[in-house]
Amino acid sequence: MSLIGSHHVGIIVKNLDRSIYFYHDLLGLEFDNEPSPWFDGDELARGVGVPGARLRQVSLRSPDGVIVELIEYGNRPADNDQPIQQNYLGAMHLAFRVDDARATRSALVAKGVDFLSDVNVVDEGVLAGWRWVYLHDPDGIPIELVEVAYVNREARAAGIAEYLANRPALDSLL
Repeated sequence: MSLIGSHHVGIIVKNLDRSIYFYHDLLGLEFDNEPSPWFDGDELARGVGVPGARLRQVSLRSPDGVIVELIEYGNRPADNDQPIQQNYLGAMHLAFRVDDARATRSALVAKGVDFLSDVNVVDEGVLAGWRWVYLHDPDGIPIELVEVAYVNREARAAGIAEYLANRPALDSLL
């Protein structure tokens, strides 16, 4: 087996068209394919593991080639209006690299986007060089903007080597 790279990140959204405005018009992701028609059927339901699945999707591409697939399910449960809490098992977030976190945050604030905090600056430890900030998309999905001002490759390599040399044995984790 050999992984050759990442293909895409998928996000379940409430309204595909509204999410396209956010990810395409505000964040600047380009279309990789046009929005699909509605898909359904037994084969799709088996393939995605959702009984009675009915969905449509669009794929958008970031400047460095990461594909973000937005999927709207027509049969999403009615009581499912909020994404899972960030510290729950299976919760994820999408992070985009930016040249200047403060300038990007300011530009998006001017367009009406709310952020959870000011830009956080990390200059010590494993993430030294990061400038990061979180926001939510229209459905409350967490998005992180990350500026990598510098990387201390020697310290990171030493930390990784130390971890690999001392990590718990796999059988103790099962």
